[in-house]
Amino acid sequence: MAELVYRPVVGLAQTLFKAWDLKIDCKGSENIPRSGGAVLVSNHISYLDFIFNGLAALPQKRLVRFMAKESVFRHRISGPLMRGMKHIPVDRNQGEAAYQHALASLRSGEIVGVFPEATISQSFTLKSFKSGAARMAQEAGVPLIPMAVWGTQRLWTKGHPRNFKRSHTPITIRVGEAIEASRDKYAGAITRQVRERVQELLEAAQRAYPVRPKDAHDTWWMPAHLGGTAPTPEQVRAAEAR
Repeated sequence: MAELVYRPVVGLAQTLFKAWDLKIDCKGSENIPRSGGAVLVSNHISYLDFIFNGLAALPQKRLVRFMAKESVFRHRISGPLMRGMKHIPVDRNQGEAAYQHALASLRSGEIVGVFPEATISQSFTLKSFKSGAARMAQEAGVPLIPMAVWGTQRLWTKGHPRNFKRSHTPITIRVGEAIEASRDKYAGAITRQVRERVQELLEAAQRAYPVRPKDAHDTWWMPAHLGGTAPTPEQVRAAEAR
């Protein structure tokens, strides 16, 4: 029953992306297993990241169940869709329930999508990773699949207006090889390994990205260390502490 919801939503997303004339460059989808459970781990720079993460799994004929904040499931429009697609609600005050839900999905052979930074990175650089993804993979006995997206922040991100017009925006996606979550390793060590790999994939996506800011007013989507005017991680932390 769930796929009666998921597949039409995917089809609608693909139709919209064609209407917006997005230039999607995805490499590495073959690293997503065709069967069995896995934890898909990605950076997080846009409200739309989960859609593009899910598109990366389609060539392998897989549908990803994403962990998302519980408030999305309460929305009158997105709520029924999220539940129908078997995504996993996360109540940060009761995280154990979401963790057990994700474990059950993994053990039943599903791919679970996780953003280990927990929130969108407004600096467009990697924040620290929480260890939950590694712990889930260890407990369920499944691999972690690292990936990175770039360009999605130009469509819709925190603190900036949405850009859903025909924009020809390039979106670059890179998926890395599976990382085994051995039970004899500390979850923190595995988390560091995954973060390093996501960082490498993010840098590869940035190098492959085909456009640069048009002018001084278009530098907001580039991180400061690449010459953009996005806030630095330190500036973001200072603003959040106020």
